[in-house]
Amino acid sequence: MADRPTSPAGLPALREEHRRLQQEMADPSLHEDAGRARRVGRRYAELEAIISRSDEIAAVQADLATARELALEDPDFAAEADQLEARAARLSEELEELLAPRDPDDGRDVILEIKAGAGGEESALFAAEMLRMYRQYAAARGWLLEVLDLADSDLGGIKAATISIRSRGAGTPADGVWAHLKHEAGVHRVQRVPVTESAGRIHTSAVGVLVLPEADETDEAELLADALAPANLRVDVFRSSGPGGQSVNTTDSAVRITHLPTGIVVSCQNEKSQLQNREQALRILRSRLLDAHHAAQDAEASQARRSQVRTVDRSERIRTYNFPESRVTDHRTGYKANNLDQVLAGDLDAVIDSSRRAEREARLVAGAEDAR
Repeated sequence: MADRPTSPAGLPALREEHRRLQQEMADPSLHEDAGRARRVGRRYAELEAIISRSDEIAAVQADLATARELALEDPDFAAEADQLEARAARLSEELEELLAPRDPDDGRDVILEIKAGAGGEESALFAAEMLRMYRQYAAARGWLLEVLDLADSDLGGIKAATISIRSRGAGTPADGVWAHLKHEAGVHRVQRVPVTESAGRIHTSAVGVLVLPEADETDEAELLADALAPANLRVDVFRSSGPGGQSVNTTDSAVRITHLPTGIVVSCQNEKSQLQNREQALRILRSRLLDAHHAAQDAEASQARRSQVRTVDRSERIRTYNFPESRVTDHRTGYKANNLDQVLAGDLDAVIDSSRRAEREARLVAGAEDAR
């Protein structure tokens, strides 16, 4: 794929790439390679949004020129000219947003892991609430959420959960799952009176979230083929524990895969079939290896600034959910709102948008520095 121009001056090159991709998508042989077809579809959707917005601006500017000319003879056209001018300005801002420097993984789906941390059973209970929160957020956006692995706690919480969240089709990177959820990674802190607390004291617990861009077949073929060679994998099977029906504790359906070169260990036991658990574990392993590949690239670049732009400090404590005050606070962006119930019901747009704006501003600053 061609590099993305980041200003309207680069539009002719984008139009040419758009034309080439249109021809490529019309070729039936493209769909023989699912990974390539998906990659081409994502890029085409991105360019389609840019080209259509550019064409719309041109049409509005033509109407504006006509309205201004007519306003010289008939003042009634002056109001229409003002409206068209405001619309042209708004469309230009949208085009700048589409052309802004962007994380190349924004259009990807994600693997998201939730793990109970400090706080024992209270942390596990809140981890379960966070899983429901992401499930409802995904549903509101029309995404597909699949539980890949789940470990329950004694009181109905979860010790750990691994889920896949996918878009339903090719869209622009700005609409991608990774673009929205990557900044959820980090430590989420909850302050409330636990159900296990008899004295009514407020406790502080923590839940860890890890978000990975999901690797696809193309990544496996181009980047991860050597890493995923059979000689690099140790596969163990064992009996499942926890919910799962009659097969639990009676068949060796759970799977653990160890990546020998890196020591990464992934296990899945959510499905009754050993084959299904193996496939789920490989999906998670591929995504962890892809994330490690990106981290190595960032380290080789020796530019901490680039890593911060990519992650916005994903490893730090990122958010506090304060139940007594019904307050949600994002510690990276300064976002605060007293709408905890709505946030836990999946209304995450405002808090996520605050992180997306912070990332966009950081990328624009980085782009300006690189241009000097």
